[in-house]
Amino acid sequence: MRRYDWLKEIRLLDPERDFLTIYRIIATREFPWDITRALELALYRTYAVPSIGRLLARTAELTDRTQKRYDDTALLLDAVLEHGFDGEDGRTAIRRINQMHRSYDISDEDMRYVLCTFVVVPKRWLDAYGWRPLSAHERAAVAAYYRTLGRHMGITELPQTYEDFERCLDSYEEAHFGWDEDARRVSDATLDLMAGWYGPLAPVVRGASMALLDDTLLAAFRYDRPRPAVRKAVRGALKLRARTVRLLPPRRTPHYARQNPEIKGYPNGFRVAELGTFPAARRTGGCPVPHKEGPAGS
Repeated sequence: MRRYDWLKEIRLLDPERDFLTIYRIIATREFPWDITRALELALYRTYAVPSIGRLLARTAELTDRTQKRYDDTALLLDAVLEHGFDGEDGRTAIRRINQMHRSYDISDEDMRYVLCTFVVVPKRWLDAYGWRPLSAHERAAVAAYYRTLGRHMGITELPQTYEDFERCLDSYEEAHFGWDEDARRVSDATLDLMAGWYGPLAPVVRGASMALLDDTLLAAFRYDRPRPAVRKAVRGALKLRARTVRLLPPRRTPHYARQNPEIKGYPNGFRVAELGTFPAARRTGGCPVPHKEGPAGS
């Protein structure tokens, strides 16, 4: 295989019909490391909406059990990607996501915004630090994938195109980003977790992470801006990595999030049905979309 062969295969597929296959290639073959980092940043970004940050602080999942919350979130999203919306584990993952979310009073607007981060933040990350940007074909498939996930989560008024997702994200952040003491605690705990993965290099990694945050996020959490030289060094290092990756042969086998070294809470394996928390349900946590029986789509 040559470096752009996966992109050539993607261009032969229909982004509205084959979105699952296309997104699997993007996330597990073309950009597995980048998508992981970008989704981390996407979820982190949501803390700057005070209603979201306060709720996460109240549950204590991201302040007292940060590693478990990180693992469970990554693994549940990963199960949908790997097994599809109609596969047994994919359906179980969506049911678990819905059971947890519906145990709290979360607005549809906040849910829609979180979904938008999954679409827009990875695209913007790849524009800045990927070995190539996403094509319009791929952006359409990613939008279709998350539109489908949103439908299975019962989110209303879903954006339809990538551009719709982007407008929704930008307008929501402009209207809602702001300071909240509890959200800052969630932010600090998350940064401590990610830096802690690297042992004695933790202070360096924390500083590098801060250098990747834009000024609106820094202002929302009341962090000091990193020095320009630090930002330049960190972002330059990521761009150098991208140029190196571009020279490598394409990945032949998929790499899923469950294979990432950052997943530390399940050394002996896990069952999708046991991931996450089990708070008292306010209403049913099943998937609102009827499913056909049979194996996962591809």
